[in-house]
Amino acid sequence: MKKSILTMAGIALSALFVTAAAQETTPAVPATTSTWEAKKNPTVDSINAKYKDKLVPVKTSAPVQAFPALGQYESATNLDAPSVKISPDETNKGVVWVEGLPHGKIKAMLRRSPATYKIPAQKTEEGNDVPEGTLVYDKDANTLSIIIGKPYNDAEPLAVFAPATSEVAEEATTKTTKTKTKSKVPAQPKPWVYAGTKVETTTAMNQ
Repeated sequence: MKKSILTMAGIALSALFVTAAAQETTPAVPATTSTWEAKKNPTVDSINAKYKDKLVPVKTSAPVQAFPALGQYESATNLDAPSVKISPDETNKGVVWVEGLPHGKIKAMLRRSPATYKIPAQKTEEGNDVPEGTLVYDKDANTLSIIIGKPYNDAEPLAVFAPATSEVAEEATTKTTKTKTKSKVPAQPKPWVYAGTKVETTTAMNQ
């Protein structure tokens, strides 16, 4: 009986040693985490390949949309300024530079959005003295209007483009009982006026 018990105990002890040895020799498998990425998925790649040439890039807000006066203009009536360009100032969004005028390159400052500018009295890089004026772009008519030589009208900027009641020198007549004299009022310099049409530019898009 004792022999049987000892035998059974030996068998159990041997089993424990075998189990312990197996646990020591079996390497632990590290836990791994897998992440699914759409960009590396072959199915997504195959679908994107079919429509790659038909994708339209997302439109971003361009300066010309916020400031529609920017661009190139042509005039059939102003022979001294057949082509005029308006470009933004590099440091101030409310300032534009006008090139192509006979006065030289001039500066204009935004007074009313989106496209009403005051031309301050200034001296150009060419050394020309430029009097105050107004620049207005009409988006509906696609036309640019500039007048130089009349002060900017804060209350009604477009009023400066209305024709004057008289552009010739007025004569004041003074009558006396003996003689009739005429005195001429000095004529003011005639404002310089420009009218041009914006040259539309188109951007090619994928069909």
